[in-house]
Amino acid sequence: MIEFLFIDLDDTILDFHKAEHVALKKTLQSLGLEPTDTVMSRYSKINKEHWERLERKEISREFLLVSRFAQLMEEFGIEVPAELCARTYENNLSIGHYFMPGAREAVEALSKKYKLYITSNGTSKIQAGRLESAAISHFFQDIFISQDIGINKPDKGYFDRCFARIPGFDPTKAMIVGDSLTSDILGGKQAGIYTCWVNPKGAQPRADIVPDYEISSLAQLEELLETI
Repeated sequence: MIEFLFIDLDDTILDFHKAEHVALKKTLQSLGLEPTDTVMSRYSKINKEHWERLERKEISREFLLVSRFAQLMEEFGIEVPAELCARTYENNLSIGHYFMPGAREAVEALSKKYKLYITSNGTSKIQAGRLESAAISHFFQDIFISQDIGINKPDKGYFDRCFARIPGFDPTKAMIVGDSLTSDILGGKQAGIYTCWVNPKGAQPRADIVPDYEISSLAQLEELLETI
């Protein structure tokens, strides 16, 4: 029986892609740049590549936050300091929130039956602002942001530090729930806990990272847990 639930924040509880789109558009406009579909799409790809490199420990978080904008500006021949882009974007992203469909209701219901923990590779300042706006922190026993923990998912050390903060923790009664195969699911498997992949868009699975369970939204989790 599952007792401890680690739930990823971005694109599992909160809609990060929507928040990212709004924040990036505001950032570019405030710097006098046109947020065309081409620029927005290219940023998303560059950003994804940078986060995957961070997960593989190829770059630092500090490098990522600025480098993704430096690459974008260079590719489009835009003469705006990457550091200014990064600061402006961070401020815009930390304001407001958007829930994934049914996520808030699911979290509230789950909190009555299980011990919930937020898990995120996001930046502390950004996630703090979004969580304050969303007003859901009281549903969770603890909040584990990788920048505060000092290690990123999927590193086993991240999970070891989280587990150490939980009284009476039992890995055989724990599950991580998230949308990222390379971060949440791989991390959970390496940490020796159950894994549940949230796959709202029906993405193709990977043969090398196989979750124990799969759902299309957090709203389906409570029913799934009742069968375990």
